Amino acid sequence: MKSYFIGVDVGTGSVRAALVTRNGELLHTSSKDTKTWSPKVGYFEQSTDDIWKAVCSVVKDVTKNVPSNAVKGIGFDATCSLAVMDAEGNPLSVSPTGNNEQNVILWLDHRAFDEAEFINSLKHPVLKYVGGKISLEMETPKLLWLKRNMKEQCWNKAEYFFDLPDFLTWRATGVDSRSLCSLVCKWTYEAHPNGNNGWSEDYFRQIGLSDLMEQNWKKIGSVVKEPGSPCGSGLSEQAAQELGLQCGTPVGTSIIDAHAGGLGMIGCSAGSVCKEFQTRLSLICGTSTCHMAVHKDALFVEGVWGPYFSAMVPGYWLNEAGQSATGKLIDHVIDSHPATAQLKAKIGKNMHIQQYLNSVLENMAKKKGVASVSMLTSDIHVWPDFHGNRSPLADPSLLGMICGLTLAADEENLALIYLATIQALATQADVANLPVLCPRESESVLIGAAILGACSAGAFPDVQTALKVMGGEADIVSPRHKEHRYHQKKYKVFLKMVEHQREYRAIMSQD
Repeated sequence: MKSYFIGVDVGTGSVRAALVTRNGELLHTSSKDTKTWSPKVGYFEQSTDDIWKAVCSVVKDVTKNVPSNAVKGIGFDATCSLAVMDAEGNPLSVSPTGNNEQNVILWLDHRAFDEAEFINSLKHPVLKYVGGKISLEMETPKLLWLKRNMKEQCWNKAEYFFDLPDFLTWRATGVDSRSLCSLVCKWTYEAHPNGNNGWSEDYFRQIGLSDLMEQNWKKIGSVVKEPGSPCGSGLSEQAAQELGLQCGTPVGTSIIDAHAGGLGMIGCSAGSVCKEFQTRLSLICGTSTCHMAVHKDALFVEGVWGPYFSAMVPGYWLNEAGQSATGKLIDHVIDSHPATAQLKAKIGKNMHIQQYLNSVLENMAKKKGVASVSMLTSDIHVWPDFHGNRSPLADPSLLGMICGLTLAADEENLALIYLATIQALATQADVANLPVLCPRESESVLIGAAILGACSAGAFPDVQTALKVMGGEADIVSPRHKEHRYHQKKYKVFLKMVEHQREYRAIMSQD
């Protein structure tokens, strides 16, 4: 009988699953949308019940044609969102609505702005592991917000505060263990090569969350495991029945979704190019975009998250940068343009609107006689921080900018703004002169999650071996000189735009 592994990816807007072979081949995939509530500006909430139902649906779908005993392991990844449960393990509301179904503060949520500012003002030494400033996307500012604003309704009743990937393994196994990935990257848990790991009591006292130290940090994590290590005794009887799998099927310790993408990409084979893990920069794109790099040494960079020890690849330090709300920004730019409604009616459901806009840009380039589509935007530029800057500026108060608008409101104008937005997202790091490795298997995040399941089942001796075997092959795209020079100029404009934004703020703040 063949052996299969399941990778489950809980993204911002949907849950996806894949049935994967030991060699990293994706046989079947399935997707189901999830709910998001936004009761106030900057508030984004989800439901663990809704997410788990979607998990069960997609897992059953991808395994419907294989016997359950052929599935040898399952791995989960998810967004770094905060899930809250009461003493009975039931959802506990984090929402001003009081609805217990809304028990997840999504990573995208910006309600904890003041709490993050307060924490950063203390300049505690643990902040050196997040580039010097904690992000309001991370969990301790959100925990402090809950204590300050929902003490009676939520804080005093909460028994478990989970990062969403850890909620999934807890729900699947009934065992309360936490992933080193989640805790190190988003909760200020400290990990070091000498094994001197743990929570900083001084940090939690200073920020006003010393009550989390009770019962050996039970509410936020007493048992911490490396990604891919087995969780408990595998699937519980209840979870196995809900997922359509066998009780005891190994469950791998989880990982954050972008980090799963990093696992799936960093081991891909590309001939003699960039063979070592630490010579690669992985770009993981979704609702947000994450730049992931690992190194044998701890590298401290202002404004860049990390270094995090063993958070993605065991034995390596991880640094992480990126941009909030990139995929969401592209959708916003398209959906808010006056030409979009008519354009969608025109193309119907036969073509994705971005495919159509790409064809519009190609026709425009031919008509104007420019050497490349990318060079159509010499007069239109975008600063893409419509939802603040994650890194390296670490400023959630920054806003978006568009320079070069006209009275045009047709599909060509939409296509140009769309292209300028894509270029702004790509230009945030001036790496256009480097070769690009494009994995032939595009679902790197699902591969990464499946790697965790394979490791938990003992299919590989370690994660490093698994990601090399299951990472698959990549094609190499070499840079073109003209496009590189063009993007270098766009990058100079890009830096000027944020400089100008800050100058405008200084002017407007004068008495």
